[in-house]
Amino acid sequence: MNNHPAYEHEDSGMIKMEVNLDDIPGEWLGYVMDLLFEEGANDVFYTPIYMKKNRPGTMLQLLCAREKADAMKDILFRETTTLGIRYYPLTVHRLERVFEKVQTEWGPVTVKKGLYNGEVVQWAPEYEDCKQIANSIGIPLKQVYDRVRMEQNGYRERDKNL
Repeated sequence: MNNHPAYEHEDSGMIKMEVNLDDIPGEWLGYVMDLLFEEGANDVFYTPIYMKKNRPGTMLQLLCAREKADAMKDILFRETTTLGIRYYPLTVHRLERVFEKVQTEWGPVTVKKGLYNGEVVQWAPEYEDCKQIANSIGIPLKQVYDRVRMEQNGYRERDKNL
């Protein structure tokens, strides 16, 4: 879904859009999120807020490429209860992304690494790989994540006994 290059770069053609919603059923929020992602949003998230007259509400925020803004506005006006959309131009600094396989006793897991100036500053196991292992073997998801972290750091369970 993400068509951005894997190398480190700044994306200056981005837009952040936001709406405050105080009268939308909660079930609709997931549906709207799916539509926004399907149409090309890079990120969509919700934040609980308090609006005028101290009414609880939800702020929907999304990040998209400038050329996707009209499609996002169409979805927001058609599928939510908003009467207005705020949007701001914005630049995103994206890290270089490298994908590697880490072998575990249950099979390989993809690890995504983020590089800043050529140095690994972030890394995380891919959720879907870990979920598949946890479900197929019947172990806790956190156990799969822990094992991938140990393998990535060169630690093996058998080394504890040395």
